[in-house]
Amino acid sequence: MKRVFLKNGITLIYKYNPNNLTSFSIAFEAGANLESDPQYYGVAHALEHMVYKGTKNYTEDEINEKLDKLFGFNNAMTNYPYAVYYGTCLSEDFEEGIKLYGDILKNPSLAEEGFKEEMKVILEELKEWKEDLYQACEDEAFYNAFTNRRIKELIIGNEQSLKNIGLNHIKEFYERYYTADNCVISVISSLDFKRVLNLVEDTFKDFTKKLKNKSSYILNKTESIYEENKHGTFKSQIGSKGAKVQIIYPIHSLSEEEIKALRVFNVAFGEGTSSFTYDEIRTKKGIAYDVGSTIKNEKGIKILKIYLGTSKENAEKAIDIILRKTEELKASNTYFTQSRIEELVKSLKLKRSLLLERSIQESASLANYEIMYGDFRNKKVFNNLVIEENYISPLYKELNELESIDDKIIMDTIKKVFQNPTIQILE
Repeated sequence: MKRVFLKNGITLIYKYNPNNLTSFSIAFEAGANLESDPQYYGVAHALEHMVYKGTKNYTEDEINEKLDKLFGFNNAMTNYPYAVYYGTCLSEDFEEGIKLYGDILKNPSLAEEGFKEEMKVILEELKEWKEDLYQACEDEAFYNAFTNRRIKELIIGNEQSLKNIGLNHIKEFYERYYTADNCVISVISSLDFKRVLNLVEDTFKDFTKKLKNKSSYILNKTESIYEENKHGTFKSQIGSKGAKVQIIYPIHSLSEEEIKALRVFNVAFGEGTSSFTYDEIRTKKGIAYDVGSTIKNEKGIKILKIYLGTSKENAEKAIDIILRKTEELKASNTYFTQSRIEELVKSLKLKRSLLLERSIQESASLANYEIMYGDFRNKKVFNNLVIEENYISPLYKELNELESIDDKIIMDTIKKVFQNPTIQILE
């Protein structure tokens, strides 16, 4: 794998893959974290929609036709830390595909025509978002847990903020954050490195915008985007027949080593049918049909989340069982033997390999991890082309040196994490 700093400030990550496909992703640190005014929450996501409405060279219909013609799969996503545009095409079509996306992201019209209609589409998307009860429960948990953090509100915004957004707000966000030095492009391809490099350079040679007023997020001053949670239990009534539960613990104070230890622990705690949560709640008690835990370590989120679906009458009982189990694990010194840790590490690596088996997923993850955890901002030398051979991405570093994780670091970490949870019940 190679990492390249282009002369204009773009970071390119290249990985060879011996088939006839090319997957590529173009990411910007331009997610919802950077929205500073609550009146206009959702502008980052609205921009993601608007870039497809037309460019200086193509109409919306022409863009859609070309996307269908060139790509077997393509999509875009706005998260709290990033916005990413990605797709998979035949390697023979990479030149046309990267130039199309280059035009979409360098030259969006951002015109009045179609703007109001697209905002109506996003309002409909907001309604669908709320219909996912697990997502709705998480949203309520974040809303009740925090006072100032951006994750208190949805990535997509709320009904009022979406109605407040004008085309001028979208243009301002685009000009500020869609810049060359805030962009990472990852390419996984059967094409040779020089061919890919030349095509990317040629496509983006006129993309020279630089970040002007670097926000505290861009500079990685993370103290401004984290706060301690409000602990306690919150109930929301939506008229559901059952109940959804989320128990969240902030993990933003953990070190990289502690995050690794937590990932190893979570394989045992909340992943799969042999996990502690599944065994206690479903297998032994039979009081929930879905239960588990996940780590959301993205910049601006950084939460350990326990989730379950159950009946209204069993919600409190299930919560009590989980909380007692976390206390039991904190007090135990016998479970995480070296052989058990080795099994968990092996399982964790297997699951990550399966997750990245599709090149498009790997490409998107490479770009997103570079945005969130990479040191690319510190190493750029503008006006010079710098190539790093044998580059190891943060995506893979995350699973490096797991063999050094022992029972002490796991126990110390879970004692640090399992304190003062925010508990959300949605019923």
